[in-house]
Amino acid sequence: MRSPLVVLHRWFGLAVALFLFISGLTGAVISWDHELDAWLNPQLFHAASGEHAGGAQSGLALARQVEANDPRLRVNYTLTTLEAGHTALMSVEPRLDPATGKLHELGFNQLAVDPVTGKLQGARQWGDISLARENLLPFLYKLHYTMHIPSGWGIEFGIWFMGIIGIVWFFDCFIALYLSFPNWRSWRKSLAFRWQQGGHRLNFDLHRSGGVWVWLLLLILAVTSVSMNLQTQLMRPLVAKFSTLSPNAFDSRTPQAPDKPVEPLLTREQAVALAKAEAAKRGWQLPAGGVFYSSAYGLYGVGFFNADNDHGDGGLGNAWLYFDGRDGSAAGGVIPGTGSAGDIFLQAQFPLHSGRILGLPGRVLISAMGLVVAMLSATGLIIWLRKRRARLLKSSQL
Repeated sequence: MRSPLVVLHRWFGLAVALFLFISGLTGAVISWDHELDAWLNPQLFHAASGEHAGGAQSGLALARQVEANDPRLRVNYTLTTLEAGHTALMSVEPRLDPATGKLHELGFNQLAVDPVTGKLQGARQWGDISLARENLLPFLYKLHYTMHIPSGWGIEFGIWFMGIIGIVWFFDCFIALYLSFPNWRSWRKSLAFRWQQGGHRLNFDLHRSGGVWVWLLLLILAVTSVSMNLQTQLMRPLVAKFSTLSPNAFDSRTPQAPDKPVEPLLTREQAVALAKAEAAKRGWQLPAGGVFYSSAYGLYGVGFFNADNDHGDGGLGNAWLYFDGRDGSAAGGVIPGTGSAGDIFLQAQFPLHSGRILGLPGRVLISAMGLVVAMLSATGLIIWLRKRRARLLKSSQL
């Protein structure tokens, strides 16, 4: 039993080592993506007008202004209220060009607007393959979960690929744990580090014992990486076999092609008003903090959070309500902490993977775990190279 598992662990490890090394290092960095991005690109995050909270316009008014100034685009996400001194950072998408029937080519998908003056402070293509200052953090973020493998034929190959890497990683976690304890009499060795001896012995201990000490956290990262990359394709159907899941607003709709967007009949303001009314009925105290429109599904989503917590730090994230963009009918929502056990399990995936479920301490932990994942990948590769060199030397002497 042990021998085939050793071989399987070796080949599983070799298959995923490079990608987990990259994901580990990028994960350690993007735990602080917002802070680092703001430090590198103050023009995108800090309003030139300063902290003039009383004179700041709402995100909805700024979105209208942006669209009026450039009819080629649609604002598909904006915060409704902004932190004092911060820009309105909006996501945008191209509209159809009536003359050609094709989408306009914008060259950017994110805009930063001064909330007082309404002036454009910056623009960028989020996720572009570029190491320029304004693109560095989005580049690393997308590298983390897609390796920047391009999509084609309607398939997001990068997301699928890293989801499969996560599946291999999940199974290898159990194989590695079994192999780490050759027998119960020597279990202490599987938890020890030979710091004084260094060299190959320490490298081996870092790989074996290091993985054992944080095994549960590694398993959580593997499961959540699969969940986020393959939630619709794999995780949601799998969870549904064990627990009843609440209907998903997007599951019952067929996404439209980018050049055939569903044009809304409701404005953002009307969608937010509907969401606020529903939130009042439910007794929610948090304000409507952000609104998006999905032109592929014809849905508005309104999130409820304070201006400084759009990432949903602490707990299972922020609550969202969805509405049909044409008739305003309610289309469900995601209410953290409610629903079936399966619903809550799915709600927990991003907060667990990012560490945001524990707030700042969780982000520190996940950043450290990114370095551990990179270390385990590197030490495993070193072990394989050493053993391969020994085998080649032995065979050459025969």
